[in-house]
Amino acid sequence: MTRDFNMFEMWKDYYDQSSNLVDEKVKEDFPSQGMGQILEMNLLFKKVLDETTENYLESVNIPTRNDIAALSSLIVNVDSKVDDLEELLEEFKEKQPSQAGGENQADLQSELTSVKKDIKDLDNKVNEILTLLKASSKETTVNGSTVKAPKTAKEASLNGSAAKTQPSN
Repeated sequence: MTRDFNMFEMWKDYYDQSSNLVDEKVKEDFPSQGMGQILEMNLLFKKVLDETTENYLESVNIPTRNDIAALSSLIVNVDSKVDDLEELLEEFKEKQPSQAGGENQADLQSELTSVKKDIKDLDNKVNEILTLLKASSKETTVNGSTVKAPKTAKEASLNGSAAKTQPSN
């Protein structure tokens, strides 16, 4: 049931038939009609052959001419985009050293000095706050009288309950 598919034999038969047809049509009074039919047959045969070849290549996972053309178009697009990016990067690199040279260095140095000064001021203020907190935690005023700060949490809870129970003056 299997048929051998021989393209050469098929082409040879087609060539023989078309050459016989051409010979017959040229002998007739209207050779232009015959030539038109031959051209139509050639185009139909080419179309069938192209479709068959494309289907075969697709079934065996081999790219067709159209696939390769589409892929090459994508590669060209990617290549042009990479070139554009390289140009932008070169422009950026050219601009960067001139800006980072004198102006940005001086600006950065002054900004760094300012930040250091702010941090020192903040450190001094935090030290003052800690000193005041330590001094105030040693002595506290409760109802007009000065009370020493408790050393433990238990003493604090006892002093808190005692302060609540003391009568106000």
